[in-house]
Amino acid sequence: MKANLSTEERFFLLGFSDWPSLQPVLFALVLLCYLLTLAGNLALVLLAVRDRRLHTPMYYFLCHLALVDAGFATSVVPPLLANLRGRSRCLPRSCCLAQLCASLALGSAECVLLAVMALDRAAAVCRPLRYSGLASQRLCSSLAGASWLGGLTNSSAQTALLAARPLCAPRRLDHFICELPALLKLACGIGRDSTERQMFAARVVILLVPSAIILASYGTVARAVWGMRSSGGRRKALGTCGSHLTAVCLFYGSAIYTYLQPTQRYDQGQGKFVSLFYTVVTPALNPLIYTLRNKEVKEAARRLLRNVGRGQARQ
Repeated sequence: MKANLSTEERFFLLGFSDWPSLQPVLFALVLLCYLLTLAGNLALVLLAVRDRRLHTPMYYFLCHLALVDAGFATSVVPPLLANLRGRSRCLPRSCCLAQLCASLALGSAECVLLAVMALDRAAAVCRPLRYSGLASQRLCSSLAGASWLGGLTNSSAQTALLAARPLCAPRRLDHFICELPALLKLACGIGRDSTERQMFAARVVILLVPSAIILASYGTVARAVWGMRSSGGRRKALGTCGSHLTAVCLFYGSAIYTYLQPTQRYDQGQGKFVSLFYTVVTPALNPLIYTLRNKEVKEAARRLLRNVGRGQARQ
């Protein structure tokens, strides 16, 4: 009886065990992306904190996005690397739900934060003269705090709803993490449909409401850019918004595919490759997206390196 109970309380994550020849390649790529994620995002935070010229709302929100990306990747990549070194992993239910809660909270916070950044860009482009008054430090802090709180609230609600549901055996997940759509396929018992509807409604809110805000913000930006007479002003506005739009498309495209399809249609085999993209690749790409086309960040990095070089020369 104890052995059966122990088995029922654990989840077996198959990961990429059905692709044994691919595992060493994936291990190297995932490790490289994780190192790039940590180095790139922490470098952005360091630059935004140390360089006073980057003490603006845009870089304040970018700093929060970098912290979210670093935390999001950390909640997923270490277990994934352990999974890629073996055929499967066995996790207690409590550990599985803890991983779900952490990754869902950080992913949801990124959804809200990207919408907040779209509002900031719209205010900067459409109301340049009033921007400094509109984007006060207090308002920016409140919006950043709301992003973290919104992510935690959504994650806590969905994790609690799932934790209250009985899950049917065998508890085998064809995935590398305890992701919500994969776990929902195991839900059973009376009231399953009602719980799924509630959780789907929460996912719609956390994904589609920020998406609507982003679309409305960039619709306003497009109208403002269209009305500009100066080609230089247009290029500056497009350059300001281009990096953010790229990050939005990368994150929201894969997240909407994963979380806004019916549970019955969710393909775990295909879903884990989509999840691999937005949990591992996107956090590594974001620092590159925001720095390669950003002169201010490049100049801040040069100033920091020069100061470090001078300090070493004096020693």
